[in-house]
Amino acid sequence: MTEVRVRFPPSPTGYLHIGGARTALYNWLFAKKHNGKLVLRIEDTDAERSTQASIDGIIEGLEWLGITWDEGPYFQTEFAAEHVARAHQLIRSGHAYKCFCTKEELDQKRDLAQEAKREYGYDGACRRLGAAEVAEREARGLPYVVRFKVEREAGGEVSFEDRVLGVVARSLHDIEDFVIVRSNGQPLYLLSNVVDDIRDRISHVIRGQDHLGNTAKQILLYRALGAPVPVFAHMPLTLDLNKAKISKRSHGEIVAVQFYQQRGFIPWALANFLVLLGWSPGDDREIFSREELIEAFTLERINRSNSIFNYKKDDPKFFTDPKAISINEHYLRTLPIEEVAGLVEADFKAKGLWREGYAGAERAWFLATLDLVRSRFHTIADFATLGRAYFADDFEFEEAAVRKNLLKFPELKEWLPQLADRLAALSDFTPEATEAVMRELAEELKVKPGVVINGVRTVVTGRLAGPSMFEVLTAIGQQRVVARLRRAGELFD
Repeated sequence: MTEVRVRFPPSPTGYLHIGGARTALYNWLFAKKHNGKLVLRIEDTDAERSTQASIDGIIEGLEWLGITWDEGPYFQTEFAAEHVARAHQLIRSGHAYKCFCTKEELDQKRDLAQEAKREYGYDGACRRLGAAEVAEREARGLPYVVRFKVEREAGGEVSFEDRVLGVVARSLHDIEDFVIVRSNGQPLYLLSNVVDDIRDRISHVIRGQDHLGNTAKQILLYRALGAPVPVFAHMPLTLDLNKAKISKRSHGEIVAVQFYQQRGFIPWALANFLVLLGWSPGDDREIFSREELIEAFTLERINRSNSIFNYKKDDPKFFTDPKAISINEHYLRTLPIEEVAGLVEADFKAKGLWREGYAGAERAWFLATLDLVRSRFHTIADFATLGRAYFADDFEFEEAAVRKNLLKFPELKEWLPQLADRLAALSDFTPEATEAVMRELAEELKVKPGVVINGVRTVVTGRLAGPSMFEVLTAIGQQRVVARLRRAGELFD
């Protein structure tokens, strides 16, 4: 195999879409698998919609996911002159021509075709113009586009071996003489993309099936420019449960990489999930390290059928695809606790919860507490919300917890302050000691231990459920536990 060179060419007209991130991942994995190169090319030719904020967001999203590139970022607008020069090369070689047909003329031909109930395609009127006729029109200052001349020999077709779809063929009779340069002199995507791929020596084009319709035309351009045609691999699209393509317009921020970054996803967990949207290893594995995924990844294992993003809008249980949450939970539970701590530190600093002691004298406590509660959480952001009571005194109380564990037993308003006094008297605040005190009080009050234990859980953590209550008390600490129990009456007012 010649040197593998692939590219990721996002358009900077918005955030980094999870579909785009998946494309970048597949290209990155393929390059890594074959010791190749990944080129980052920003296709910023849409001047009205391209923004610096989008460029920054794309680069930040790729870096957050851990996707590295070997060359770039290059910007397509920097090579516009080269694109136009290549168009004129095609005119000189007889593969393209200047078309002076006006919009009105083309619209009239289209209307006539519709009336006759036949397909409309450009009839090649200007490809028959002689050099003198072209010169005369140019002398009059008539605007023109540049069209590629499709040679339609009998039975002619464009065929290629797609690494995902197999053999794909398209009849030349179905391809009109297509425009490669607009009348304002701006080259179109079809041409610019091919010229850039030739310059960047791209060996494999790995992209979504929504680009499949362009491929035959681009192959004609490669051949006309005397360049080798790259290997194509068209990935399936990602659809929602209604079989509609996922998009910001229809699905909102849920399809943006930035959304997962802000919600506390572990970067590689999201990458792991995205790779599985359209690819499988051939067995039942779902969790991969970077090295394992690079080793397992092949283009042939990309599915031909579209993948489904299992997201139901306004679902109270799942804020995104349940598999994405499940994979993130796995990493949250199994990563070395120091790695989790680094992610929590960044989140705490952003939310004003970080204390320098967590990196110093309180480090052992901090790590032990994270380890205690992480099995109950979905994302890194949960430490600052669901787990806030471990790190701050201004935490929220779960409504259902207050209703079930406290208001159902109004006597707790008197009992919990009594428990506070007993816990305050303990010289050894251990799980065993606190459990003994709580069970002893429940026995004296002639109530089930769960009434006291669950009441304490809600007052101390604000939650309905959690890790072992006695380990929780030890983690939060004697002083804070006692203070919260003494204020328990406020929750009954």
